[in-house]
Amino acid sequence: MPATLFSIFVLWSGAAAAFYDIRPNEIPGKPGTLIRVWPIGGGGAGYGQAFRFIYRSTDPRGKAIPVSGAIYIPPGPPPAGGRNVIAWAHPTSGVVPDCAPSLYPERWGLVWNMPELMRKEYILVATDYPGLGTEGIHPYLIGESEGRAVLDSVRAARNFGNSGASNRFAVWGHSQGGHAALFAGQIAKRYAPELKLYGVAAAAPATNLVELFRDDVKTEQSLIAMALLSWATHEKVSPDSIIVASKRKSFDETARGCLTSFKQLFILSKDDKALKSGSFLTIDPSTTHPWLGIMQRNTPGKQRAGAPVFIAQGTADKTVNPQTTKNFAKGLCAGGETVLFNSLPGVTHIWAARNSAAATLKWMDGRFAGRPAPTSCQ
Repeated sequence: MPATLFSIFVLWSGAAAAFYDIRPNEIPGKPGTLIRVWPIGGGGAGYGQAFRFIYRSTDPRGKAIPVSGAIYIPPGPPPAGGRNVIAWAHPTSGVVPDCAPSLYPERWGLVWNMPELMRKEYILVATDYPGLGTEGIHPYLIGESEGRAVLDSVRAARNFGNSGASNRFAVWGHSQGGHAALFAGQIAKRYAPELKLYGVAAAAPATNLVELFRDDVKTEQSLIAMALLSWATHEKVSPDSIIVASKRKSFDETARGCLTSFKQLFILSKDDKALKSGSFLTIDPSTTHPWLGIMQRNTPGKQRAGAPVFIAQGTADKTVNPQTTKNFAKGLCAGGETVLFNSLPGVTHIWAARNSAAATLKWMDGRFAGRPAPTSCQ
């Protein structure tokens, strides 16, 4: 690494540690109000204004917590009536503070079609979720937690000086973020009634957690390890009760890995290999409480969607079973929701958001314009 780049990295690392270290007396306050703001060099997609920030939210029990994230504001004055907001919910990055997407200088590169979003004068706000960036173990795939963080990020955008953010918003998420988007839609009217939700878009979303756990336990050990560490922490249950003793060290290293850079992916793949050499579980959590109950409680679709829904799913996805997503969409249709299902032939899990980005943006444009939402429901 050149000396100048190394110096910048060291300076930002030190500043980041201080930026995300929130004192207890800073936390109390109204959800969505700002605690700290820091500019992102280069702006959003090379233009406009971009900031990482920390805002107030609440956990599922109503306790005030700090949550970090980023916001991207188009250049120029806002249009009459204010700017529409798109809340981006990111895919799995990990469950420890170092895995926060906002830690990375070019955070905007993780969101597809950012230049087009800026051109259309959308504000994009992107939560990290609790426990990523800020202290703690992230409540991974805990729907109420994710949904509150997403909704409070929209509130934070409105509290951001000169953003011009209106109360009109749509939610867009990929993988875990699809799960978060669906839950944000479900709880929006109850949790943030002053906001007006126009649409919920989810690419390869985590839906039926019991089915997905059973599908992934032999192929996606890193995701399973992250989920179990998170759930054990928040349920105050020791992982020792379900992890093979000889695999505990590998489990901890894998569960605390991050998925936000190629270097981290390489390290995580090495840790992951030890778990793949035979089962690392002493029981099947998908049939045993409290794990089964966690999966059932955090499966979306048990409440009204809150707005029209757009779902994109790749047919070659090995992480989220395409049939599970199809069945979820059919269930929404049966419940009277308006759902547009976009099948992506040959697309794998990692590319679901990219390959559906143009269609998703077009669909969101239509919702904000007030056009009738198209549907695949029969």
